[in-house]
Amino acid sequence: MLVHPSGVDVSSSVLRFLTQQLRRHRRTLGSRWRRLSVGRQALLTLARLRVGHTYAQLASGFGVGTTTAHRYVAEAVELLAALAPGLADAVRTASVKAYLILDGALLRIDRIAADRPFYSGKHKRHGMNVQVIADPFGRLLWASPALPGAVHDVRAAREHGIVGALAEAGITCWADKGYRGAGSTVRIPCWGRWEALSAGQQAVNRSHAKIRALVERAVATLKSWRLLRKPRCSTTRITSIVQAVLTLHLTSSE
Repeated sequence: MLVHPSGVDVSSSVLRFLTQQLRRHRRTLGSRWRRLSVGRQALLTLARLRVGHTYAQLASGFGVGTTTAHRYVAEAVELLAALAPGLADAVRTASVKAYLILDGALLRIDRIAADRPFYSGKHKRHGMNVQVIADPFGRLLWASPALPGAVHDVRAAREHGIVGALAEAGITCWADKGYRGAGSTVRIPCWGRWEALSAGQQAVNRSHAKIRALVERAVATLKSWRLLRKPRCSTTRITSIVQAVLTLHLTSSE
């Protein structure tokens, strides 16, 4: 395999953060020697998450075996996922915001037609449903664990406890029609066909759409980590990857 220099478009502070966490983890385990230093393991992990390199590409570029590359990435991902903020932390941070924006993001996966639990009727493709919370400027605040794509957005929001947490905190949240019935704190557009709505209702929906559209920035932020554009791994590992990416993103934005 040919090897060439490549760039990873993340800040040096993210690399330093991950390096420090891995160094602390190795000290806890008492690891004496490994094929890669903590800095190289951190860089390998970032190349996997941000660029989406395969394990074969990583193994060739870093001079290790594919099994070793897989083990190093899995170790770092689990370490980062454990540091991800929970919903309570996100709600506490959001309490000083004027309002929040909630939306569901579908992470595409490879599945056959028989895998109905992963098929999203809304998006007409297989994937995993991740609930995204953004601030009024569209900045990513929190991302939920992944559920099968067939799970409806409002059901996912309830299962994750988002609806209850927002209601308890009294935080107003803007969302699309997929969250109908989520409660008084979740604002959705006026229900009905466009031509059946009054001029006032149409104006309300246009204003609502302008506010809610900013959540796409948060979704784009999540998917700027290219491994999440189409994860090619077990569906049971996608939640850990999402949480690891969330940790790295929040670290870079501090």
